[in-house]
Amino acid sequence: MIATTLIVLLALLALAVPVAAALGVLGLVLDQIYGRFPLSLAMGELAWSTSNSFLLVAIPFFVLLGEILLRSGIAERMYSALVQWMPWLPGGLMHSNIVACGMFAATSGSSVATAATIGTVALGEVERRGYNERLFLGTIAAGGTLGILIPPSINMIVYGVLTETSIPQLYLAGLLPGILLTVLFSLTVMVACLLRPDLDGTRVPTSWEGRLRSLPDLLPPLLIFAAVIGSIYAGLATATESAALGVIAAMAVAAWHGRLTLEVLRAALEGTMRTTAMIMAILIAAYFLNFVMTSIGLTAQVNRAITSLGLSPYELLLVVIVFYIVLGMFMETLSMMVATVPIIAPVLVTAGFDPVWVGILIILLMETAMITPPVGINLYVVQGLRKRGRIDDVMIGVAPFVLTLVLMIAVLVVWPDLALWLPRSVATAG
Repeated sequence: MIATTLIVLLALLALAVPVAAALGVLGLVLDQIYGRFPLSLAMGELAWSTSNSFLLVAIPFFVLLGEILLRSGIAERMYSALVQWMPWLPGGLMHSNIVACGMFAATSGSSVATAATIGTVALGEVERRGYNERLFLGTIAAGGTLGILIPPSINMIVYGVLTETSIPQLYLAGLLPGILLTVLFSLTVMVACLLRPDLDGTRVPTSWEGRLRSLPDLLPPLLIFAAVIGSIYAGLATATESAALGVIAAMAVAAWHGRLTLEVLRAALEGTMRTTAMIMAILIAAYFLNFVMTSIGLTAQVNRAITSLGLSPYELLLVVIVFYIVLGMFMETLSMMVATVPIIAPVLVTAGFDPVWVGILIILLMETAMITPPVGINLYVVQGLRKRGRIDDVMIGVAPFVLTLVLMIAVLVVWPDLALWLPRSVATAG
């Protein structure tokens, strides 16, 4: 049964069938082969119950928030301000790419949106400043992955819904690892440019007057982050309500800059509808697949197979990490998450790991999958923005950051309090 599932899934993905369709077809195939009664009759009810979750309403809000920041030019102003502050470091504007991704991640909740937005405003600097193109592209693809780790995060919402884990706790748990990973990405650039000075580009001329003048352009993302996250922990809003508050804050900032036009709103709403439709199609198909796998006993069979291995908790954890890294090479991250978390997370929690910590670990593994060839989605996002050359350049440029993510995963395993200290401290204070 397990072999049949993997063969059918890999065959569908190899045929370039869209992910949502592949998951749905896999569910139908398993239903026809192993189902004792037509499980497909439950598809309508599953589609309704999946899309009717109050927490999932936050997804289109966060997507819309990022779209408004991009379409109104706020993200471009933020990047231009960071350019004034980063050129003194070895690697110059490549640090601006990473920090800008981190700041945009603190408002958008999406890795793809983060990579696409910062890539749009940054790629023109490669030839203008003489940077090594591969490493420059790698900073955008890797920096974009911060979108699902630094709160607010769409993937954290999905994990919370799948495992009934507190979204505010997950948001707190992702904050320190997100900051540390941003620093590690910058250190990766710095070390690369110190070892290979030819990777660096020409410095952007700056002055303290220009830096101070640019400070107001760095405030909007921080204010929106404070509005979204602060409203949750002040007890003023739920995760979904805070997402709506973030949209209002983004519209207010856009209006302040005189960029809240009907054209901007139309483009932002169109982008939001496309992205939300894609996410919901994947979620509905994956929920149906999970329902079929549970009904035919595949989930229980996988759990028995894992338990029968007789592994210690950390040996089991190593198997899970390798499993996700390998699967991430062939499967889109959101669908992989929805299809596997209901099976993997309970096994790890039963082995004694904290469900919040497990969530952050899985998010880091999803980040790794986003930049791991051949299916890493951020690789294709950055190559699509580049519109020339081969995707091999992006793959080579992102390789050092894959190693950095593996290091970050090791740090989280060795030091679990990196993720758990902040949630515990807030819970104790409360």
